[in-house]
Order: sequence, then structure tokens, then C-alpha cells
Amino acid sequence: PSEHWRQLGPMTALLALVLLALVLVPGMGREVNGSVRWLRLGGFSLQVAEPARLLMLIYVAGYATRHADDLQQRAWGFFKPMLVVGAAAGLLLLQPDFGSAVVLTTICLAVLFVAGARLLWFFGVSLLVGGLAIVAALASPYRLARITGFMDPWSDPYGSGFQLTQSLIAIGSGELTGVGLGSSMQKLFYLPEAHTDFVFAVLAEEFGLLGSLALVALFAALIWRALLVAKQAALLQRMFQAYLCFGFAVWLGAQVFINIGVNMGILLTKGLTLPLVSYGRSSLIITLIALGLLLRIDYENRKPAPRKRRKATGRGRKGARA
Repeated sequence: PSEHWRQLGPMTALLALVLLALVLVPGMGREVNGSVRWLRLGGFSLQVAEPARLLMLIYVAGYATRHADDLQQRAWGFFKPMLVVGAAAGLLLLQPDFGSAVVLTTICLAVLFVAGARLLWFFGVSLLVGGLAIVAALASPYRLARITGFMDPWSDPYGSGFQLTQSLIAIGSGELTGVGLGSSMQKLFYLPEAHTDFVFAVLAEEFGLLGSLALVALFAALIWRALLVAKQAALLQRMFQAYLCFGFAVWLGAQVFINIGVNMGILLTKGLTLPLVSYGRSSLIITLIALGLLLRIDYENRKPAPRKRRKATGRGRKGARA
């Protein structure tokens, strides 16, 4: 039952922070491409940002339910969960994982906003987060190189702009109907990370504009269904479930938008997968768990509420016997 997850809210936040901290401990975290994002668990490597995102969403949804009055009326009621979210985002930036930090903060802010946080607090924190994101981007040499490559990738097509130019070549080669399934040339070691962060470019090359639009339509349908489940839960006064489904819809929408935007060159390069499409064990497992929660909440919404038994009076029992 989804109600059990609400009761575990504070513990899920603690577990998320522990996972994000453990990956930074020397000898426990595994470094790939200059980032320490994976935790070694025997023969299994876990990208801690994925479970931490779901765990923090459960915490924020539960907090918004338990402390609804404080959240809507007092500034501290809004900033208290944001301090926890800020700590998680800070640990993500230390990995460094800028994209995951942005997605996590966006999800939690969106949930607190629909839960009734005042516009002044919401926009104030949003501006603060945006300012810190700009500072973090400019303060890091590799992020600054990404910005330079993003602004004009063709000025250095074999250096800072190599990944984006190869992605644009792949998307442009697909034209209307694509080159055919399995016939992509860019994935043959031309386009870096063609199986993870830039898998959309390969899909666009093989299936063309029509296939790309079909993929976007499928994601839009899934996000719309998640919002409908959230609306139904809210109508039934099951607010934790409503916030959880809404947060998952924002999570999915933000990650899809950022991934496709990066592939098309309209957003800065971020190491975010395309949910349910990109190769990645941690991302796939956590997304499927989130979908399982969504299906569970939808099942509970459709399930009729149990009827309360009425105590039979003496007259009722006598009438029944008669």
C-alpha cells in the first residue's frame, strides 16, 4: 500500500543523503569520465543519483502532506524541506552531477508549489537556485568549456563541440523517415555516448522526424496519464499519492525535455539519460519502480473504499429476525 511510503518519508530522505555521501568516500565511489557517481555494491554498480531522486520525492510528498498548514502559512515550513533538498543537491554537485541536481531541485520545488507554497517563497528560491546554477557553471572549467562548445559547436568541431556536432549530424541525416532500423552511421564510434546520453540522436537518425515525434508523443501520453492519476488521487483527498504522481510526471517531463534538448543543441550538455530508452541499469530500475508506484496508486484510486460497519441496534436486530 502506498500509505506505507508516506510513513517512511523522513527515513527515505536520510537514506538518500547517506547514499549521496557514501559515493564520495574514497574506495567506495567509482569514477567514470571524471565523475564519481557510482557506488560499488559487490559486483553491481549503482548510480546513486537515481534512487536518491525517488527517495527525495517520497520525502517531499510526505512532508507536504504532514505539514500542509506550515507549508502554506509559514516561511520556515517551506524552507525546511528545501534545506534537505539543498543538501542533496550540494552532494550531487560534488560528484559532480549538475544535471541530476537541477532535475532533483525542479521536482521538489514543483511538488511544494502545488502543495500550496506561497508564490513569493517559490520564486525567491527559484531565483536563488538559478543564480547558484549559473555560478556553479561558470566556476568549473569543464562546465565553462561546455558552454563555449554549446554557443558555437562548429567553431571547434573536433574539440569542445565534437559531441554536439556529431549529434546534429545524426539528427539531420534522419530527415523525414530515417535511414532505417540499425542503419545509423553515427553510432559506429562517431557519436560519443550514443547508447546513453545521446541515444535520441541515433533514434532520430534511424527513424527520422516521424519516429522522433512518435517517441515524444509516447512520453507525452505517459506524463499525461501520470497527471490524471494525480488528479484522481487529489479528488479522493489522497494528497500524498497525488503529490507523488505529480512529482513523477515532472521528473519524467524534465528529464525527457533536457535530454532531447541537449541532443538538439538547444540546452547545455548534461549527463542525463532518456528514461526507458537509454542504456543504464540504475536509471531503468528506478524508473520502473516509480512506474510501479504510479500503477499502485492508480489501482488504489479505482478500488472502492471499504464500507464502515454499522452497529446493529436492538430494533434492527428484532426487525431482522422478524
